[in-house]
Amino acid sequence: MKFIYISLALISIYIAFQSFIAVNAAKTEKQKYRLIQKEDRFEIRFYPSATIATIYSNATDYKGLANNGFRKLASYIFGGNEQKQSISMTTPVIMSMSDKGSTMSFVMPEKYNTTALPIPNDKSISIEKSKPVYVASISFSGYATDAKIKMYKEQLEQILQGKHIKMTGEYSFLGYNAPYQFFGRTNEIIIPIEWKE
Repeated sequence: MKFIYISLALISIYIAFQSFIAVNAAKTEKQKYRLIQKEDRFEIRFYPSATIATIYSNATDYKGLANNGFRKLASYIFGGNEQKQSISMTTPVIMSMSDKGSTMSFVMPEKYNTTALPIPNDKSISIEKSKPVYVASISFSGYATDAKIKMYKEQLEQILQGKHIKMTGEYSFLGYNAPYQFFGRTNEIIIPIEWKE
């Protein structure tokens, strides 16, 4: 009987912890975009320019980029900068991967611009402005893997080809959740497109 009570208590703590994470994730500032068109399987969006902190990597896949890139950028926003200033986390984390190398970017809170941000201690981190862009996006749940990213990227490419929407660049992966959030995870693939309003 004691074992059952302990198990129930642990389950309750676990559920409360996951609920707390989900509520905090919902409150986290998200990169702004304008929804242009919503279809059954994908969306067309416009992303205005944003201030981003970016690292460049020789990694060619998600697994190779994720841990090292995230650790460097997280260190920067948690005080690893010349001003020892903390910067609020936002979502999504943006990852672009190819055979030639990869990038990972954190979108900076909207109140910052490239000159107002603290200077990173790690000189491999660059502060940049992203270009305004129209994209097509497709979503999937659960934990991301290289296989899932490849599958959904190919699905989105097939959809765009079928609708005669011209792709103008390489895909990016958008991750929205902390590694320890097990439920309600959201991931997206975006591809820049040619679009006229």
